[in-house]
Amino acid sequence: MDADDWLADTRTSYDTVAVSYADLVRDFLASAPYERAALTLFADLVRAMGGGPVADVGCGTGRITAHLHELGLDVFGIDLSPGMLAVARRDNPDLRFEVGSMTDLDLADGSVAGLIAWYSLIHVPDQRLGQVLAHFHRVVRPGGPLLVGFHVGDETTLKTEGYGGHPMRVHVHRRRPARLAAWLRDNGFAVEAEMTVTSPESKLGGIIFGRREP
Repeated sequence: MDADDWLADTRTSYDTVAVSYADLVRDFLASAPYERAALTLFADLVRAMGGGPVADVGCGTGRITAHLHELGLDVFGIDLSPGMLAVARRDNPDLRFEVGSMTDLDLADGSVAGLIAWYSLIHVPDQRLGQVLAHFHRVVRPGGPLLVGFHVGDETTLKTEGYGGHPMRVHVHRRRPARLAAWLRDNGFAVEAEMTVTSPESKLGGIIFGRREP
């Protein structure tokens, strides 16, 4: 298998499920008070550093992008799947969305005031995660906040169907907070807070707040 087959599989899978995915997850935040609080805190941290553009990397259909916009952030979304972004643009015509890969972020060094990866690292294999986090460090301004949401666990599973029964082929990587925090530190982020939550997003989800070191 080619080293980047997982990228093609992820793109095709989410192109396939985009409309059903949007319908199923649209109201998740309404039943997720702790995750809403984390997003509000992230917005406060961006403003405390002087504000500026914020990247929602792996934004999917744009629901978190839209929520952060409602919180007053100058936020834009990036996603691998054109199908997901078509739905994002349909539902949020006033917001900016771009096709791109977190493995090769097409953003200038230090160009964003903050970055969020909300359950979007879950398909990145271990051997590529350091590369992704190095890009995050490169594009975030020194001192800028990072917010990561992820599934907690030790196993990797192959998802072959989802979001209305559509075919998919994506590996879902669950990781322990301590392990992901160590990756973040290795790639230039100070880890400031960690928590686990149960919500519609995840039976056991993790949230980590980091800050880009110089």
